[in-house]
Amino acid sequence: MESYQHCVIKSFKHDGSIHRCWEHNWLIPAHLLLPQHAALGFMVTINFETPIVEASGKVWMSEVPAVSFFLPGQWYNVVALLEEGGIRYYCNLTSPYTWNNTLLTYIDYDLDVIRLPDGSRRVVDEDEYELHNAKYGYPRDVQEHVLEGLNKLLLQMDEQEPPFHDEVIIAYYEAWRKSL
Repeated sequence: MESYQHCVIKSFKHDGSIHRCWEHNWLIPAHLLLPQHAALGFMVTINFETPIVEASGKVWMSEVPAVSFFLPGQWYNVVALLEEGGIRYYCNLTSPYTWNNTLLTYIDYDLDVIRLPDGSRRVVDEDEYELHNAKYGYPRDVQEHVLEGLNKLLLQMDEQEPPFHDEVIIAYYEAWRKSL
């Protein structure tokens, strides 16, 4: 049986410059995904205490476990952070991801949505999105995809569609920990 595969996650800015790199992540093998997640083509990764390298070269360590969901063709990804007070979802508006053997990449478009354990949510970094939109000159189709992705993401949250199920996040994380 296939086991968890090590992978690196790199995000870039629209001009191709590096944004951030998560060095140690583990891809959940397809046979361990929920059938619904596998059917939707989700790529799911887990990390905990992974070095994160910023574009500036600064390195810091993640402090909480994270289960990340990459949805094929979607202009966002979902990071579920397993914090003491419950699961906080940090969702990034991005280009659709690409996968190359052990490297997952995407372009980060700054706009984010945070959903707190109590279910409340907020859109953040709108000013950063506008700043980079002006700096990089996002094409109209990119702007439309980002806004469409935002609307789709908010609807998915409201309707508690996958991957917004805390019990599944916990199960994925616990299964990974047992595999170590």
